[in-house]
Amino acid sequence: MKKIINKKHNKSEPWFKWLTRELNSYEAFKGFESGKNPRDVAEDFIYRNSTAISKVFEDFDEEDKDTLDQFLKLTECEMHVFRILEKQIEFRKKVRFVDFKKRKK
Repeated sequence: MKKIINKKHNKSEPWFKWLTRELNSYEAFKGFESGKNPRDVAEDFIYRNSTAISKVFEDFDEEDKDTLDQFLKLTECEMHVFRILEKQIEFRKKVRFVDFKKRKK
């Protein structure tokens, strides 16, 4: 986790903070609007940042690999949370509430 990259920011910034910041500022929705799927948008991000990413890999070690594994687990967990929320929203749309106290006249 001690690796740094120099792409218009603090020289002591760890690679995972740089990656998180770059991903958050990447305009992925423009890709989605143009019909690209998430995988294509991700590949575009990697291509645009290939030089900085290659610098990260120059000194990538086991600690960095462990950090990457933790990120993968976290993002998979987040995906499952979003899927569960999506299912709950869809379920709420299907549920109809009946007020048994009201009587037809």
